[in-house]
Amino acid sequence: MGGLALMAKQLGHQVTGSDQNVYPPMSTQLEGQGIRLYQGYHPANLELRPDLVVIGNALSRGNPEVEAVLNQGLAYASGPRWLHDAVLKDRWTLAVAGTHGKTTTSSMLAWILENAGLQPGFLIGGIPLNFGVSARLGQSPYFVIEADEYDTAFFDKRSKFLHYRPRTAILNNLEYDHADIFPDLAAIQRQFHHLVRTIPGNGLIIAPECDGNLAETLGMGCWTPVEQTALAAGKSEALWQARLRRPDGGEFDVLKAGATRGTVVWGLSGAHNVQNALSAIAAACHVGIEPERAAAALCEFRNVKRRLELRACVNGVTLYDDFAHHPTAIAATLEGLRAKVDGARIIAVLEPRSNTMRMGVHANALADSLKAADSAIIYQAPDLGWDVEQAVGDAATVSHSLDAIVARLVEECRPGDHLVFMSNGSFGGIHHKVEQALRSGAVG
Repeated sequence: MGGLALMAKQLGHQVTGSDQNVYPPMSTQLEGQGIRLYQGYHPANLELRPDLVVIGNALSRGNPEVEAVLNQGLAYASGPRWLHDAVLKDRWTLAVAGTHGKTTTSSMLAWILENAGLQPGFLIGGIPLNFGVSARLGQSPYFVIEADEYDTAFFDKRSKFLHYRPRTAILNNLEYDHADIFPDLAAIQRQFHHLVRTIPGNGLIIAPECDGNLAETLGMGCWTPVEQTALAAGKSEALWQARLRRPDGGEFDVLKAGATRGTVVWGLSGAHNVQNALSAIAAACHVGIEPERAAAALCEFRNVKRRLELRACVNGVTLYDDFAHHPTAIAATLEGLRAKVDGARIIAVLEPRSNTMRMGVHANALADSLKAADSAIIYQAPDLGWDVEQAVGDAATVSHSLDAIVARLVEECRPGDHLVFMSNGSFGGIHHKVEQALRSGAVG
């Protein structure tokens, strides 16, 4: 929604917004663009009599501002519908869908197009460090969008990505998630197949060779060419492959049809990011960017805020902020860092905050997801609703207090340690608290 507000502003509209518990980086990004933000939902926020109210999917009937919109007969639309009608309908849309890696892959793809001089528009659910903003209209026919499978609005329960009508579509992966709206994996696969039905025959789908859930989805019917990606160079028939030059993924060759077409040397780590890069390079090739140029662009890719973002290095202790909140993403983040730091000690600090996590759907998978860390601390919020300690056993320490976590980390940290804070929220500002505590106290 913040990204939509930025684009509406760029289109020349006067834009205000209502939300609650807004935190950086989105809050500061909106303030910097001169967009007035009301804290909380109140009918008085609508006194300007807006020409259109764009309603996010987090709001439901009973919300006081939603009720005021309906009672006053104001025009309203969902975010995805507004985006299609105002921005996408005449563009070449490149959509990135999947359970994991959407934000990072979208950012890579937008940067490749930018580096090639195409000046794309984009809407991304994070802030790519190469751009400093999460959305812009762009100056070309190309528009890159992070395509989420979450529902559209309280009055439109289809997945958001069904509004985008992409010509180029990356399907990163597919797992069960969003348990608050999808009863099972099959329900998510149906939505992904609805997306497949919207992609034209002269478009392109890019998908990993090894994802069985996506293969089942495409097996329901596909009318668009599919190009596959794989990391197992020489052991695969995928058109796009990667050959690792370093085990942490910090350097790899890009192969198309068995021929080396470029090399990426960058600061990112992990097999998941190599996979993301292959998909972005393949999508860029669909709009005419040669793989060699795309690979060279990724050498200058700076990642995304809150994707293993380096926050500070204090007295030899390195602090990272990461958005991971699904066991697969948690494991990928930690395994990538492990490959990068080798035998250095990794301490993972996790807040189970997503709707799916809060429902306990992935509780039994948490312990395994933390294996690459030397130790882990999980925050048990008062309203979590399930017993973390019972679920993870001795795989992690469970704490009911953020202050206690800060104190424990300050006591236990020593030079050379790597602290990874993982949450899809602000985590109570724990990153800053730990950083300040480490600066004011001795370590080791």
